[in-house]
Amino acid sequence: MYSLSENKLPKQQTPYYLYDSSLLKATLAQITDYTATSPFKVHYAIKACANPAILDIIAKAGFGADCVSGGEIKAAVKAGFNPESIVYAGVGKSDEEIRYALSCGIGCFNVESVEELEIIQEIAAAESKIATVALRVNPDIDAHTHHYITTGLKENKFGIDLRMLDNAVAKATNMANIKLCGLHFHIGSQITTMEPFVLLCKKINQLLAKFQSEGINITQVNVGGGLGIDYEHPDENPFAPFKPYFDTFRQNLDSGKISLVHFELGRSVVAQCGTLISRVLYVKQGVNKKFVIIDAGMNDLLRPALYGAHHNIENISNTDSTAVERYDVVGPICESSDIFATDELLPITQRGDLIAIRSAGAYGETMASTYNMRTLTPYVIV
Repeated sequence: MYSLSENKLPKQQTPYYLYDSSLLKATLAQITDYTATSPFKVHYAIKACANPAILDIIAKAGFGADCVSGGEIKAAVKAGFNPESIVYAGVGKSDEEIRYALSCGIGCFNVESVEELEIIQEIAAAESKIATVALRVNPDIDAHTHHYITTGLKENKFGIDLRMLDNAVAKATNMANIKLCGLHFHIGSQITTMEPFVLLCKKINQLLAKFQSEGINITQVNVGGGLGIDYEHPDENPFAPFKPYFDTFRQNLDSGKISLVHFELGRSVVAQCGTLISRVLYVKQGVNKKFVIIDAGMNDLLRPALYGAHHNIENISNTDSTAVERYDVVGPICESSDIFATDELLPITQRGDLIAIRSAGAYGETMASTYNMRTLTPYVIV
């Protein structure tokens, strides 16, 4: 892995994203190794990081793409992903996006409602095309994660409630321009135990057995993604627990009923290879606190402000851990929520020090904005 030492960093104006291509390639190789002997197909979730250099590496490794907008499909095609390996989810697909996806010949639409299914049928008929679809099901499983990223509960904007699934399957199987290929699930994100995935497998087995008994042969499932990473110890755990994750599905899904299992991994692929590099502008003495004010803000990395997420923060100008202080690490944005950490224990920090905010490869650059009229964060790949 790339060493985050001050004298090795690129001469680049801060803040910027630093991507470690060697760690990304090692991650992709590990995923490939753990899925090579199984009917598993991994699609990279582009929403995690759509950086073109990152997409190029992942496409060349032979992965599919998981997209949630027409723009992501365009980015995937441009990066060299095979259109037939693209799956397209999202609750609000526009007519234009559906037409574009059909024209590209994508592998599958992950359909989130009966209403969407009807529109895809209408557009596909007008275009004289067949749309391959999987119905996204809400299995009513609590992923035990932040409520903003829990997506599999029964009352949710995503997917089709179990009580409405029979009707959706019946409609799909009777539409002339729809080919129903399977069922799609996604129960949440940053899941750090295997229990929710075991429960998901049991629910999938029940549904497949039910439809098979009714003469409906569904042989493909898309289990989504959601595998979490270690934000607190990125050096000790640079890889997500891929082996237990894939083993969970290998051991718990009824393989006799399934010919292909699709995965949609994003965070676990790219999070650890990305670091937000920033510089200390001021160290401000408050009444009871010290504030490290850095030149990166919530517009560069939104997760702490949006989710209350914590990233490991390092002073890479001063690595002397024998003399430390507690600081609130904050950005320059005119919002009280522009805080990266409170009471963070750091080596004694001063103006000009370089700060590394780790595990920022997922939902970092891709969620950045120009709020406060700041420029979009540049990147360097090493």
